[in-house]
Amino acid sequence: MAVRYLLGNEGIAHACLEANIDFASGYPGTPSSEVIDVLRVQKERPFTVEWSTNEKVAFENALAAAWCGLRALCTMKHVGLNVAADPLMTSAYTGVTGGFVLLSADDPFAHSSQNEQDTRRYAHFARLPCLDPASVQEAHDMIRDAFALSEEFGLPVIFRPTTRICHSKGDVSIGEVGTEHRTAAFHRDPKQYVVIPAHTRVLHQRLNEKQPALKKRLVELGYNRHTVRGATAVVTSGVAAAYVQEVLGGDVSLAVIGAYPIDEEWLRRFVDRHEKVLVVEELAPVVEEAVRQVATKTEVLGKMTGTVPYEGEFTPATVADAVKKAGITPTTTFPEASPVPGVPPRPPILCAGCMHRPTFYAMRKVFRDGIFPSDIGCYTLGLQLGAVDTTICMGASITVGSGIARAGEEHPVVCTIGDSTFLHTGIPGLLNAVYNGADMVVVILDNRITAMTGHQPNPNTGVTAMGVESTPISLEAICRSCGVSWVETIDPYDLPVLLDTFRRAKERKGVRVVISKQPCVITARRSGIRRKAYAVDPEACRGCGACRSFGCPAIAFSGKIATITELCAGCGVCADICPSGAIGAEGRQ
Repeated sequence: MAVRYLLGNEGIAHACLEANIDFASGYPGTPSSEVIDVLRVQKERPFTVEWSTNEKVAFENALAAAWCGLRALCTMKHVGLNVAADPLMTSAYTGVTGGFVLLSADDPFAHSSQNEQDTRRYAHFARLPCLDPASVQEAHDMIRDAFALSEEFGLPVIFRPTTRICHSKGDVSIGEVGTEHRTAAFHRDPKQYVVIPAHTRVLHQRLNEKQPALKKRLVELGYNRHTVRGATAVVTSGVAAAYVQEVLGGDVSLAVIGAYPIDEEWLRRFVDRHEKVLVVEELAPVVEEAVRQVATKTEVLGKMTGTVPYEGEFTPATVADAVKKAGITPTTTFPEASPVPGVPPRPPILCAGCMHRPTFYAMRKVFRDGIFPSDIGCYTLGLQLGAVDTTICMGASITVGSGIARAGEEHPVVCTIGDSTFLHTGIPGLLNAVYNGADMVVVILDNRITAMTGHQPNPNTGVTAMGVESTPISLEAICRSCGVSWVETIDPYDLPVLLDTFRRAKERKGVRVVISKQPCVITARRSGIRRKAYAVDPEACRGCGACRSFGCPAIAFSGKIATITELCAGCGVCADICPSGAIGAEGRQ
């Protein structure tokens, strides 16, 4: 055993290596992305790793590997599980041969997500085991052992870390990388893998029959544990358990729920020994509902009594406040944090030189009265530029846009979607829009990478997760094959051409596609591409503020006079915007 200081996701990835993982697939999604990113570059254990086109595809690939007897991992964020829900639900019926672990990372407080849904609900829905770590070390240990648990019961195992687990760092005791390698072999068994109604009825019964033994096993493994100390108790789960232990006195009993389903008899025996129980858990009241179901005379406090918040990510202060509301004296309190005065706010913004900015600028110029559905990616920040009116889930920009257009809205509809998101779930929406005669403009923001989650490759990048060159694809050809007759590919750094293209799109009817193509400015710099930076001639600048509306963080002002800082990426769009010709590439290298 060795101890290393690791990010939670690094510890999780190493645990998979220790568990003799044979196959890993996933779709990037914060806070889960680093697990595949670590596995795809490590050199200690050779095995198959892929970034898939979406979560459903990733899940089905990993499931198939597990059907072949391999140990397989599939990673995604919580909302990605919505995309993979179809195969998830039925995989509980078919079961697996090799160990199959689904990592679905939840995001309390929605740090980088569109909702705060709780993966534990999916586990309950599917009747699958779910492991819920309380620390970085426990995350490592749980996922290392999850593959064996999967094989023991012949079921996929859901592993549910949260942002605070994935992106915290700590000392982690790690083991040796496994050296066992399995050979994939699919054994035909139609009654197990062909889910026609006659087979499904039997498989459902088998799934239900596994539940009692599964519940007891999770207690035996120590994932669900308790200590009795007094007449009052706290039942807690996930990272909240770490905070509870920080503030709880020695006279209060404690139960930690680290795995689901919960053994009701085990829980009932604990609850009935106490006069009052406080349940502390993030997001949905999953544990609280279980406690209320088994409590006979015990007072139960939690979300349903207003003692514990339903929403958001907990902190030690949140937990201390909940403990106090329940009539338990916390051992420590936490003063309310106050912002340091005078520090300017720093909201997330598009990078200097980002190709999305001129695209949004030109859209707003041409379609002044337009409606702008958008999608999930860096370009959601177009909200700050007035170019994003809706965002709900991956791929929905095109479908929401076509729905608005087909509903009879008379204003022009112009939607934006990234290249990775288009390949994820955008293509069916485009096909549907053409098929049903929508009148709209679809703008594909092609920066050649999955940027927001950490610059992972996708089929449009031309290289796989393992760094192998892949067959190049053409977004233009895909759009034409969906029936779009007017497709234009432009360089967003060429503002005059960009504006002209949008004007021509505005004059036409039906579905029109504009592909705005330029590499992400960060990946361009990493690959050695350098553009000549720009500067402002202070004598020529009239202080009109035209460049201010562009919103580039490289443009600053001294009074009314514009200046360009060292953040400049050299896109040159500001020079096209400036009405006085005060911006040029001279004087700065």
